[in-house]
Parts: sequence; C-alpha cells; structure tokens
Amino acid sequence: MALSKIESASIESSITLTSPVIGSWTTATRPASPSTGTTGWNTDVNRLESYTGSGWVFSSTTISYTASYLIAAGGGGGGGAIRGSGAGAGGLLTGTTTLLEGTTYSFTVGSGGTSGSYTTTSTTNNKGTNGSNSTAFSLTAIGGGAGQGGDSFGNGIDGGSGGGAWYPVNSGGSGTAGQGNAGGAAGTSPPYGGGGGGAGQAGGNFNSGSGGYGGNGLASSITGSSVYYCGGGSASTYQDDSGFAAGLGGGGIGRNAVGTTVGIAPSNGTANTGGGGGASGNGGSGVVILSIPTALYTGTTTGSPTVTTSGSNTILVYNSSGTYTA
Repeated sequence: MALSKIESASIESSITLTSPVIGSWTTATRPASPSTGTTGWNTDVNRLESYTGSGWVFSSTTISYTASYLIAAGGGGGGGAIRGSGAGAGGLLTGTTTLLEGTTYSFTVGSGGTSGSYTTTSTTNNKGTNGSNSTAFSLTAIGGGAGQGGDSFGNGIDGGSGGGAWYPVNSGGSGTAGQGNAGGAAGTSPPYGGGGGGAGQAGGNFNSGSGGYGGNGLASSITGSSVYYCGGGSASTYQDDSGFAAGLGGGGIGRNAVGTTVGIAPSNGTANTGGGGGASGNGGSGVVILSIPTALYTGTTTGSPTVTTSGSNTILVYNSSGTYTA
C-alpha cells in the first residue's frame, strides 16, 4: 500500500544522516594489527592512509609540506702580498619553504674564492677572488667579497659579506642586505688592512700593530646542534702574533706581515661553512642544509648529501651540488 505524503514525511524526519567516522592516529600510534583495507587519517602528515595487508600507503592526492633550509655561499679569498686584508664570508640565508610532493629541487653549493699571491716584496695588487654563489629554491646566497692586498689602494670588495679594505684609508666592501655585513676599513700605518665581514658582524677596522678582525657569523641549530656559519677572515698582523681574531663560523686567520718564517701562517676559511679566507688564505666552500619531516622524507637524492635525524626531522647536508625529490 502506498504511503501518503504525510506518512512519508514523518518517516524521513525520523532518519538522521551522519558522515562516516574514520580513525585518526600518528605514524607511531597506527593500529598494531590492522585488517586489510583499514583506513585512517595520519595527523603527522595530514593525509589519509590505508593498510594493504603488507604496509601502509598514503592516498594518491598530491600534498605539500614545510621544510627548513640554510644556504651558505662560498667565502671570499684573502688579499696577498706583504700584508693583506681579510675576506668576507659567503652570504647566509635561512628560513622555511613549501615542498610539493613529486617535485625535484636542485641545489648549487658555491666554492670558496682564491687568495691573492703572497711574496715578501710584491707591490702589485694581489687581491683575492670572490666566493661563488649557492642557490636553492629560487634563492641565491651571494659569494663573499675578496680581501685587498699589495699596493692596490683599494676599497674592500662587495659580496655576501664585504672584504676588508687596504691602505691608505679606504672603506670595507659592502655586504648584501639580509645576507651579510661590511668589511673593515684600512688605515695609514702598518698593517693597514681591515677584516672581512661576517653574517652576524661587520669586519674590524685596522688597529696599529694588528689587522682588523674577521666579523662573526651566525649560529643555526638546523642540524640539531648549534653551529656557526659564514664568519669573516682576519687581516694580516704586523711583527707579532696579536690581532688574529677570525670570525666565528669558519673565518680564516691572516698571515703575519713580516716574512714567511715570522709569526703564524695564514689559514683558509673552513670548508662547507662559507667562511672568508684570512689574508693570503683561500675562502671556505658553502653548504646547503634541509630539515624535512621524517614521516615525509622520500630518500630520493643526488649529490650524496649527509643524512642524519634530529627529533622528528631528517637532515640533509649538501657539501656539493645535488637534488632532492619530495
């Protein structure tokens, strides 16, 4: 017998429609012995996943997620000749970016600049060369500015951080905004040269008897422990071993100004820190570091990055150029 309109409306009003309810869990708290086809929401990755009988698989929907990065360019090479100025550190960029699943991201790690040649009598312009840029995620960290040397009578060279200036009274090179600081100024008395700038501090001006110190870099805990990157190189000193303060973050120490047997030898910027070279020292190479949620890490890389974990994140350290596929 057909129902009347009133009877149909009464029955419909007594039925309550509800959305199906599925479970939710983290990767660590998934069901221990699920049935094939069990489906739930993984709150670690904000994505639906199902159990196939042999393992968990995510839904086919493309997702995006956030990763942290550190990009350091190569440090500049220090100035040479009898005395020289310190080189600027490579530019430093840190922050977060959005990675799209299935997309391959390429990274370029910049090399350090070379120092000006050293002799005990040279009066030529023996400035170093700038460090090379590092790139990632359409961002470019600028290579460190070279140190001046010889009788170049020059301002410091611009870069990620600026190189130190040289005799008589010149200005340090400029740093790149948001990446580094200026190099130190030169003076009229030995040893004349300024220190290279660092990511966190400008290079020191000359001080009678010692060259300018290298500016400190900045500390980052992206790898799970606090490490300084992109320190400036110090200028040469004069007839003593004072004034060799290289910048924290891989900055190099400047050569003693008088001969190859007096005082201490120069040092290069530390590799894969972006440190600037001390006077007569080479710059340190750069580095690209990523911190990715471990639950989303694919393991698809080129360039042989160093892979570690810290808490719930996987850390990729690229000491040379490479790629990561999200």
